[in-house]
Amino acid sequence: MTQFIIKTLISALIIAAVSTLSKKAPLFGAIIVSLPLTSILALIWLYVDTKDTSKLIDLSNSITLMVVPSIVFFIALSILLKNHIKVPYSLILSSLIMIVSYSIYTFILSKLGIKI
Repeated sequence: MTQFIIKTLISALIIAAVSTLSKKAPLFGAIIVSLPLTSILALIWLYVDTKDTSKLIDLSNSITLMVVPSIVFFIALSILLKNHIKVPYSLILSSLIMIVSYSIYTFILSKLGIKI
């Protein structure tokens, strides 16, 4: 349980720091956010928990495959916001569009014989 709390606190501190930095320096906030921080943290926590590099390889490969549909979220969000859709609705719609993109993408990958 202590390890879970430590992981949560470290992850929350990074998110809070980026949020605070983004208010003053959006470019630096964007650079930090564009780093795969969640992925890096997940890889670190997985390694700390398992010491199994093959699990890291599998997760890293799966993350690489899933980057493409995740970009759809940001494209959709930008388009919706530019069309004056309110932020909460834009976030919800972008998330739904991303979910559909993930579904289509994973279906296509499975038809190509690529296992995720």
